[in-house]
Amino acid sequence: MTLIKNLGFQSVCIFIFLFSLMTLTRGSHLLSSISLPDASLVLFLIGGIYLKNIRFFIALFFLGLFIDFGAAALDPKLGFCLTKGYWGLIIAYASLWVCGYFLNKQKYLQKLSIFIPYVSIAVVVAFLISTQTYYLFSGRFGSPSLAESLLHGWEYLPQYFLSSFIYIGLFWLTQNIIIKNKIFSNLKKFKPL
Repeated sequence: MTLIKNLGFQSVCIFIFLFSLMTLTRGSHLLSSISLPDASLVLFLIGGIYLKNIRFFIALFFLGLFIDFGAAALDPKLGFCLTKGYWGLIIAYASLWVCGYFLNKQKYLQKLSIFIPYVSIAVVVAFLISTQTYYLFSGRFGSPSLAESLLHGWEYLPQYFLSSFIYIGLFWLTQNIIIKNKIFSNLKKFKPL
């Protein structure tokens, strides 16, 4: 109970929500026959917006790690991306977390003309980091140079971007409805910290 008090009840509730969404959407999960697109990128962005404590970032990353390695243990075919390049996800997710933190700190969450470009850049940066660390360090492509590795993975960008922006759009609409709509006035305490 002391940990919840130290981290803040609101933050713990938001983390539990993010934890649940990651559990439901993380790629290669074995929880259901319905596979939702992976929401991990957006969950780290939202974490950066609402959660100040770095412990939440670490816990969310370890949840993804547990899901990925657990899925690979149950079905080895699902472990194809679990290489040395996997650790680039720490930097990719951190870039989204920092973007979320910046957007909240600068009060850009409701300014769609600023929010969308920043988030777009953050998603592309996360894509570049995650694909490049995979191609450079996975050992599956020999020893490519950075220039050679930049030629790979672009076919995944549209899906990566589209699924992220569906979730980002849902998040943006939801948080604006909660903040602006008087029907949800009792939930206003959940606006960004």
